[in-house]
Amino acid sequence: MSLGEQIAKNLPYLRRYARALTGSQATGDAFVRATLEAALADDQLKASLDGGRVPLYRAFNKVWSSAYLEVSDVQSGSGAHEDAANGRLKSITPLNRQALLLTTLEDFSIAETGEIMELDAEKVEALVQEAVSEIDRETATSVLIIEDEPLISMQLEDLVQSLGHEICGTAATRTQAQQVVAEKTPGLVLADIQLADGSSGLDAVDDILAIGSVPVIFITAYPERLLTGDRPEPTYLVTKPFQEQTVRAAISQALFFGSSRPLD
Repeated sequence: MSLGEQIAKNLPYLRRYARALTGSQATGDAFVRATLEAALADDQLKASLDGGRVPLYRAFNKVWSSAYLEVSDVQSGSGAHEDAANGRLKSITPLNRQALLLTTLEDFSIAETGEIMELDAEKVEALVQEAVSEIDRETATSVLIIEDEPLISMQLEDLVQSLGHEICGTAATRTQAQQVVAEKTPGLVLADIQLADGSSGLDAVDDILAIGSVPVIFITAYPERLLTGDRPEPTYLVTKPFQEQTVRAAISQALFFGSSRPLD
């Protein structure tokens, strides 16, 4: 496989990570573009990418680390949502969130994460634990689960409740989701894309977002269908089969930013 083919294969997942890290499709994509531009301008860096995901993410991490505060400052002032999100970004250590996202959302090992972040394994493990502690301090909210597979729905219910949140309802179809929301607007939504009656979780979420801004996490076996770059993409996207810690991290991110609306 050529270098170009390797990068193209891994690029959708790097974009997913960048979007989750920044809370913004536009800002995340800007960092990814900056990484690729840096590689084109540096033959040594370009050659280093011929090794799969780890070197690609390591190159991205260097760009992110060097420009983090500058980009946050540039993004601020563009709206109340953007200002609030960037204020939260500056209030915590970004390394914590990087370590957690890399080991959960992106499923890298501790050793691989250390290579990406250029830290030893013990430091990475400590950062992950610090991030988990931050998750536990999140304000409790009510959660709607839109999922047509009963066992997965029950697994998500148990996970959500173990984090101190309550379940405001579960739905296996768009109609059922509408019925739940008619009684109570959730503070967070976990949604599958394909539902039992052939309806779409995307449509069900659109119904909810028409009421107000609610953080949404999509959980799907086919993430590539939403990582095309052809349309606005979900900020929080978890792949089935999922690890519970991955969902836990996504919940933290969604509640951290307080909205699933990208910072465009």
